[in-house]
Amino acid sequence: MDDDNGTAVIEFILLGFSDLGIYQSALFWGVLFVYLVTLLGNSLIITLTLLDPVLNTPMYFFLRHLSMIEILYTMTIVPRMLTDLLFSHPAISPASCFTQMYFFALFGIAECCVLTAMAYDRYAAICRPLHYAMLMNRQACVGMVGASYLIGIITSTTHSILIFTLPFHGTNIVHHFLCDVLPVLRLASGDTFWGEVGNLVVTLLFIITPFALVLFSYVCILITILGVASAQGRQKVFSTCSSHLLVVTLFFGTASLTYMKPGTNDTKDTDQVLSLFYTVVTPMLNPFIYTLRNKEVMGALRRKLTKHL
Repeated sequence: MDDDNGTAVIEFILLGFSDLGIYQSALFWGVLFVYLVTLLGNSLIITLTLLDPVLNTPMYFFLRHLSMIEILYTMTIVPRMLTDLLFSHPAISPASCFTQMYFFALFGIAECCVLTAMAYDRYAAICRPLHYAMLMNRQACVGMVGASYLIGIITSTTHSILIFTLPFHGTNIVHHFLCDVLPVLRLASGDTFWGEVGNLVVTLLFIITPFALVLFSYVCILITILGVASAQGRQKVFSTCSSHLLVVTLFFGTASLTYMKPGTNDTKDTDQVLSLFYTVVTPMLNPFIYTLRNKEVMGALRRKLTKHL
């Protein structure tokens, strides 16, 4: 490729962590271990919520789909990352880059929506218990999850096409380990105004707004549980909600830091570390948070182990 004569880009180079030298091998084995634990942990949650009748509730219905999204989300990113770390030739075609960006956005947006639906479920259960069965019936739960996937598909399709209709000439070095919107958008040769506007709108709609709705739900929950007479009742509510609130804080917190601060050369390494955390580490932590801090899930796990062993 000629970097100066305007030749169209025929491949992108995902620079990623290629400058780690001898530590690149350690990162490979670390990411591989985290990925395998992510697949195992989330598959376990899916299996338990499908097979155990006690977990046949709206909360665990959403949790099952969250685990499915986590598996698909990491499958979009990690295998490619492991290949680049292993062979040290991180070239990717524009078509493959478009595909990765598309599914990364799709599952990321779907996860934001499902986490928000889970917060609404907790709000309905605690703040409106008399109407809970009507508000969170089977049809409503399926509709929320279906809408989450549909919103992800529509948004990722529109946004990815908007980015890749721009011309790419000259440099093809992507300062990231995946084809995320901002690092790819910085390489475009044409007017990137609408791409930047689209990225800002997506960030506001699917990171800031869901995070605000989740926080509002928990403020309402906090006000409600403060009126609960017994300390045991408050403890039970805190135990139920704390797992979800912790997952939300980890995911939205790191995503907000990545997408809301201005991008400069000095922050590219920081962006990669934050992205590594919420795309690779957080999906591994979620099963531990929901199992170790949840008596119902632990009870279902013990029943299955007792039955088979």
